[in-house]
Amino acid sequence: MTSAELPRIFEGISFPGHLHTLESLQFAISFPFQDQDILIVSYPKSGTTWVQEMVTLICSRGDPSLTQSVPNWARAPWLEHYYCASVLGAASIIYVSRNPKDVVVSFYHFHKMANFLPEAETFEEFLKKFLMGTLSYGSWFDHVKGWTCQTATLENLLHLTYEEMSLDLHGAIKKVSSFLQHPLLEEEVNNCVQHCSFSSMKNNNMVNYTLVSDHIMDHSKGCFMRKGKTGDWKNLFTEEQNHYFNDFFKSNMQDCALDFVWEVQDEEEVQENHEEQVPEKNL
Repeated sequence: MTSAELPRIFEGISFPGHLHTLESLQFAISFPFQDQDILIVSYPKSGTTWVQEMVTLICSRGDPSLTQSVPNWARAPWLEHYYCASVLGAASIIYVSRNPKDVVVSFYHFHKMANFLPEAETFEEFLKKFLMGTLSYGSWFDHVKGWTCQTATLENLLHLTYEEMSLDLHGAIKKVSSFLQHPLLEEEVNNCVQHCSFSSMKNNNMVNYTLVSDHIMDHSKGCFMRKGKTGDWKNLFTEEQNHYFNDFFKSNMQDCALDFVWEVQDEEEVQENHEEQVPEKNL
C-alpha cells in the first residue's frame, strides 16, 4: 500500500486514502453552499446512488437523457458527510438512511470488491467493527442519530429511507419532488419510476460503476449494485450474530425514536401466505 492509499484520519474518522486527502476533507466541511443547492447525505450503502438518480430525474422532469449519458459522480459530485453546523442553514438536504443490518451486509460485500478499502475479514469480525464504529467512515449510530435528530428543527432537511424507496418508489419520488419544490406531472413521475428502479440502475453503466477501472473496483469479485432487497441480512447473519446485534442496537439507540423496516415479504411470499390462509370452498 502506497502512502497515497493509506487511510486519512479526519475529525477522528477514517477515510480511504485513495479517495480523500486532508485538504479535500477540509474543503468538504467548508463548502460554501447556496440556497438552490441539493445535498444528499448518508452513511455508506444506505441508498445514496438511488437518491442521486432520483434527484437527477426529478430535476429533468423524468427525462433519462442525462442519467444515461453522464456518470452519476459527475452529476452529483461527492462531498464528505461530516459537516459543520454552520453550513446546515443553506441548501436542501436529503438525508438517506437504511436499516443497519442490511447496511452492514452490503458494506461487507462492497469491501470485497473495493480495492481502496481494507480487505474484508470474516463477517463476524466485520460486524464487530461496524458496531464499534471502527470501519471507514466511522459509526453508523453517530451518523444516523446526529443527522435525524435535526429533522424536527431544520425545515430544509428531508429524511428519506431506503425502505421507502423500495416499497413505494412512486410515493418517494413525489415526496422528494415536493420537498425540492419541483412538482411533476403524473407522467413525469412515472418516467422517474421507470428509470430509477433498482433493475434499471443496475443495468445503467452511468450508475452501476462498471465504468470504474478494476484497479479501483474489482468487478470480478462482485457488483456495486448487488440485490437491493430489504431483509437480505437474513442470508448472512447467524442466529447468534442477530442476538448480539439486537442487544447492541437496543442499548445504543435508546435515545432515538426512529423505526426501521427490517424485512419485507416479496410478492410470491405474500401470495403463498394468502393462499394458505384462504380455506377451500365446499363444492
